[in-house]
Amino acid sequence: MGKIKVYSEFLKLRLASLVVLSSIICYGLAATEFSLYTMAALIVGGTLLTGASNGFNEIIEKDLDALMDRTKSRPLPTSKMTFVEAWIVASIFGVIGIGTLGYFINPMCGILGAIALILYTLVYTPLKLKTPFAVFVGAFPGSIPPMLGVVAASQGFGEITLLAWLMFAVQFIWQFPHFWAIAWRLNDDYLKAGFKMLPSLGGKNRASAFQIVVYTIGLIPVSLLPMFFGYTGVFSAIIAIVAGLIFTKQAIRLYQSLDSEDAKKLMFGSFIYLPVVQLAYLIDTLIPWNQILQ
Repeated sequence: MGKIKVYSEFLKLRLASLVVLSSIICYGLAATEFSLYTMAALIVGGTLLTGASNGFNEIIEKDLDALMDRTKSRPLPTSKMTFVEAWIVASIFGVIGIGTLGYFINPMCGILGAIALILYTLVYTPLKLKTPFAVFVGAFPGSIPPMLGVVAASQGFGEITLLAWLMFAVQFIWQFPHFWAIAWRLNDDYLKAGFKMLPSLGGKNRASAFQIVVYTIGLIPVSLLPMFFGYTGVFSAIIAIVAGLIFTKQAIRLYQSLDSEDAKKLMFGSFIYLPVVQLAYLIDTLIPWNQILQ
């Protein structure tokens, strides 16, 4: 049990399960015939792949993790795992994860999984030390899970439909206020390792807070695109607008106060916003509103 716990911490499996949730919801949104087989493969493959991405990230940043309070107790800085062992575990998880998505679902899912892994580990991770622009780069692999879910519902080689791009877009814009709220709270810790993750080089200032507000406002029209293109209806649009306004209100409070407590509230608000809106999309397609309202 001790080793299992170490591996779970190394791969951040609890976090991986939250990432996979968006894939499952979007699969349900796109699937004309729901398959437990496909859903199981999506859960297993997505969890393994996300775990591998987290593992490689910790391997690359093992010396930097030792400098920060929130990461210094991770398996590599504390020598609970050796460097070689970490490479083996992350590599096995990555290969099996990509293979599961590509073989048991469709090739395009495997390709998207591989792209997410490569972008996250080989581009986003090293870029974090160089520029705040890394957050923009990291938003691409971070937005692939919902796209993956939609593609999993397609046949043959797998198709990236307009719906897949719309789900990608919502999660892409959402990641900026989400991650910057986390970075605001952890800014001092990040600076110990040389990470400047907030959008303004001044760190926790009004310029950074203003950009957070801009993205939360921008999330509202983007979240309405599925209705605009006919994939969802008025129900999810109302939910998206209300959730977006609440999210924006939290961002405005942070802009006014520049306080870490408001950043914390925004962070938790982001955790609630995404599954609520994605579930609203799903419910909108499952319930025959026209018959109910007649």
